[in-house]
Amino acid sequence: MPLKSTQAGKRALIAMHLSVLLWGLTGVLGRGINLSEGYLVWYRIMIASVTLGIYAVLTKRFVLPSKRDWIKMTGIGVLLTIHWLFFYGAIKYSNISITLSMLASQALFTVFFEYLILRKPIAKSEIVFSLMAMAGIWIIFYSEQIFFTGIILAIIASGVGSLFNILNKPILETNEPVMVSFIEIGTGFLFLTCVLPFYTTFFGIEKVFPNSTDWMLLFILAFFCTHLTLILSLSALKYLDAFTLNLSINLEPIYGIALAFFLYNEHKVLNYRFYIGGLLILFSVLMHGYYQAKKVKQSAEIY
Repeated sequence: MPLKSTQAGKRALIAMHLSVLLWGLTGVLGRGINLSEGYLVWYRIMIASVTLGIYAVLTKRFVLPSKRDWIKMTGIGVLLTIHWLFFYGAIKYSNISITLSMLASQALFTVFFEYLILRKPIAKSEIVFSLMAMAGIWIIFYSEQIFFTGIILAIIASGVGSLFNILNKPILETNEPVMVSFIEIGTGFLFLTCVLPFYTTFFGIEKVFPNSTDWMLLFILAFFCTHLTLILSLSALKYLDAFTLNLSINLEPIYGIALAFFLYNEHKVLNYRFYIGGLLILFSVLMHGYYQAKKVKQSAEIY
């Protein structure tokens, strides 16, 4: 592996793990914001689209993509918005720990979606690590059936989230990550703005406007956990395959659950099976990291 590629790969890994750390905050912030999932996501992407647009202009990265890529980005932006709606809906119907644990299923979704969409061969190691994570998820599902609705919503969010990374990878080969993020977030904002009146009517939402605490948390969520993380993760995706990115995102539940335990005492409502499942998920992440590091080292020795 050329030195330049090795250094780029290391920077991508650092960017990826920093974005995962920030993503770990999203569930905690989402629970603290006293809004329904629809309005929470709407305010989040409204703020993020504004900050991303300003950043793109100031850094002279506001370069319009081709018409074909633009159409693809708009579709992906809708997918991203749907992912967040299901994610925060899952937190409302269960809790942070359950929802974040289910996100580990992105690894398994990625394996099969990459095969169906990209015709990428399924490696045995990917199956093994994904099934490890899924085994942990099943243990949690079995032990926490009281949160059935939340678990289902979280699994749907996980599947949609894996599609986001798979579909974004080819677009990033010819487009600036900042601009990709701006278009996708902006599209999501327009989409949700059109849908929100029907959502409000159907669910009978009463609170529409955030209070001062909500605004503060929304800004942190929009800028640090959306603006910054999207740029970091999309930049990393240029050098990392979608499976590696998604499986590493399994660390997000670990960070988020630790914060949920500390801030909301969620450990008091979870039984021992949850910890068994969580440890199995963590083990799959660590093993995958070791496996990937070994492959990189062997490639570097060859060159």
